[in-house]
Amino acid sequence: MRNDHGAMDTSRSQETTGQALMVAGSLLLGTLGVFVHESGQHPLMAVWARCAFGALALGAWALASGRLHELRLRGRALGAALAAGGLMVLNWSLFFAAMAHVPIGLATLVVHAQPFWVMALAALWLHEPVGRWQAGAAAAAMLGLVLASGVAGDGGGGLALGTGLAGGLLMCLAASFTYAVVTLTAKGAAGASPLALAWWQCLVGTVLLAGWPLVHGLPTAPSAWAWLAGLGVLHTGLAYVLMYEGMARLPAERIAVLQFVYPGAALLVDWAVYGQALGPLQSAGVGLMAVALWASRSRPAGAPGPRPWR
Repeated sequence: MRNDHGAMDTSRSQETTGQALMVAGSLLLGTLGVFVHESGQHPLMAVWARCAFGALALGAWALASGRLHELRLRGRALGAALAAGGLMVLNWSLFFAAMAHVPIGLATLVVHAQPFWVMALAALWLHEPVGRWQAGAAAAAMLGLVLASGVAGDGGGGLALGTGLAGGLLMCLAASFTYAVVTLTAKGAAGASPLALAWWQCLVGTVLLAGWPLVHGLPTAPSAWAWLAGLGVLHTGLAYVLMYEGMARLPAERIAVLQFVYPGAALLVDWAVYGQALGPLQSAGVGLMAVALWASRSRPAGAPGPRPWR
């Protein structure tokens, strides 16, 4: 009996620690948009910097934690990691570009519509069945997106749907689609750890976008470098450690719920830093999207395999 109680106490302690780590990582990620905006750099420059500093930070963590061997991938796993890395570079580029037209919090939430793309692609490619629960959640999320966009009118004080906002929302949807493709592509990297996938993603991005700073030049302001370094060291290196160390201690259903701390934090940060407030209908749309996303993850159609890093 003592052993049973001891095991239960250990399990609860593990979950409490895991929850705290994941919340801390999510809150940190909620400030990502501020770093992108305050850097004042072109989206491709911001993505390159995040990849370059992220690769250094993750490599240092792998070395310090004795996990450097995990970064060595071969064969199919390496091919899948390279493909996923290229797609994630596109994902980040679309996301960062969208934040010039869409409020940070709204952009973050729309990009998190990725589970519905995974559901659709899994049904088309893998012939996995789609239940009524998932279909209903997808329909509710689409309605929430329409309301959040402002196309139905915001009832006062919110964003008006214009060309810039519409284009930004389309970029967010495209980013969420590429993230879904990455999620399915990463299934081919069987045996590769999340650390390896994240590091290779950053390495691929550093190489693919190296031409941008070479052609357009590097930032000259020290403050710009501070914001850009933060994107890699804080939002990729430190956030990776916090999020995945937390996930390793939590059951899947708890992870699904806690993943909404990130977009929620982004909404609060956007309001606190930039005073970006949505109208009543847009706020209702954001809430409907959040509930629909939570519902879709609480009863998934199928496990998509190892998750790439956001």
